[in-house]
Amino acid sequence: MQHIIKQYIPLFKLKICILITFSAIVGLILTSPGKVSMSNALILIITTILASGSASAFNHYYDMDIDALMDRTKGRPLPTGSIINPQNVLIISVILFLSAIFLSAALLNYVVSIHLALGAIVYGVIYTAWLKRRTWTNIIIGGLAGSFAVLAGGASANPEFCLPPLLLAVVLFFWTPSHFWSFAIALKDDYRKAGIPMLPVVVGNSKTAWYIFLNTIFLIASSLLLPIYGSLGTLYTVVAILAGGYFIFRNIQLLRNPSKEVAWRNFRDSIIYLKIIFIAIIVDVVF
Repeated sequence: MQHIIKQYIPLFKLKICILITFSAIVGLILTSPGKVSMSNALILIITTILASGSASAFNHYYDMDIDALMDRTKGRPLPTGSIINPQNVLIISVILFLSAIFLSAALLNYVVSIHLALGAIVYGVIYTAWLKRRTWTNIIIGGLAGSFAVLAGGASANPEFCLPPLLLAVVLFFWTPSHFWSFAIALKDDYRKAGIPMLPVVVGNSKTAWYIFLNTIFLIASSLLLPIYGSLGTLYTVVAILAGGYFIFRNIQLLRNPSKEVAWRNFRDSIIYLKIIFIAIIVDVVF
């Protein structure tokens, strides 16, 4: 049993799953300051993990051919053959997806289930199956998956239209290209080998660095809409400006030297930036 678990756990991309779930929780906290329901939060965590795990498993299933071509992914369970029957992965993906939708609709509300469904479909079907192999804009649209997690979190507290989680969803939308294009520069050779038209493969590292920089400008601007039109105060504003300034600094370093090493640093710092924004939101709301 332990061996089987070790085979299947990588299918769910737990690091991404945790980040998506954290996004949903921040959306919940932002929408219900001072009155977060612990039962709702627990159900949101479970259903978001199920939806995210479903999309990740489908990604493994659909991409097993190109995963076998890339150094980063050739050790995954399907390319190595440690999971003999790929259809099992597809079945697991469907089961997780349906469980997330039915549980969230029954225990939270149908708006949450719609957002979770859209997030999984955008990543699994629209990004993985439709756009990834066709166009460099794949991650721009695919990035909506994380935005839907925030909206699901907000809807778990208030299913009616609510501006703060929508603004945070916009932040996630702009964060994803800056994050992923840095990753794509670092792994450009892998993507070229697999025939995936990620932006650095199409336009080169230098132009991609400019795309990242311009996108990050929009990201920082969108992060400052939260204290203007949302309910956040001085603490969040100061942290967002400082964190944004540091991320811009990292982007400028990438502009000057669009190498694999600098891209990796930019990629790692993009995750730190988002975590700082999330923590600033939580602290600002709670205190």
